[in-house]
Order: sequence, then C-alpha cells, then structure tokens
Amino acid sequence: MKQLVFFLILGASMASTTSCTKDRTPVENIDPNCSDTISFSQDIQPLFNDNCLSCHDVGNSTGYTFTNHAEISDKANQALGAMRAEGFQLMPQGGPALNDTLISLFQCWIQNGKQNN
Repeated sequence: MKQLVFFLILGASMASTTSCTKDRTPVENIDPNCSDTISFSQDIQPLFNDNCLSCHDVGNSTGYTFTNHAEISDKANQALGAMRAEGFQLMPQGGPALNDTLISLFQCWIQNGKQNN
C-alpha cells in the first residue's frame, strides 16, 4: 500500500512540474537591454499614431485598429511580427519599414508587460 501511495505522489509531482513547460516564453526572445521605463502614452501611442493610424484607425477594413492601449496591447505580437515581416506582411504597408530603434522600443514595451502608463 505504501508503494502505491508513493507512486501516486511521485506521478502527481512529475505531472505538475512538467505540465506547464510548453507555456514558457523562450529565453532567447528576451532583450536584456530593455528599459523598464517605456511609456505607452509618450512612446508607444505616438509610434502607432505616426506610423499606423493612416490605415488602422476606427472603421478601417484591415481587421486591425490601433487607436488605444487595449487594441494595441491585444494585437501587440501581430503588430511586432508585421513590423519585422515575420509571419505577416511588412508594415507600414508601402514602407519605409520602421527603424530598428522603434521596433526594439515596441518589443521592450511588450516584454515589460504592455503597461498602460
């Protein structure tokens, strides 16, 4: 009986330590140079206002609207993929592509939790 309890406990502990590993963010995607003081209102919203709203404003037909924190935060990974042309069409459409500094700023904002500050 003790052996059965031991194996049940061992099995449960193994399941709990391995069940969520697939949900972890790969370490290689984290930029150690990210500042933790990126402001949504002063950095991220102006980036989208200047480079995205001509096509992604309210009422557009693209399927993506980027007018506020909730919309940008919700689609942040897709927007980053489009900025880099990784799995999405390069944006802004018709170019020129955003510079690496702006893309890195946006990536760091995502990495830091997409704060609404």
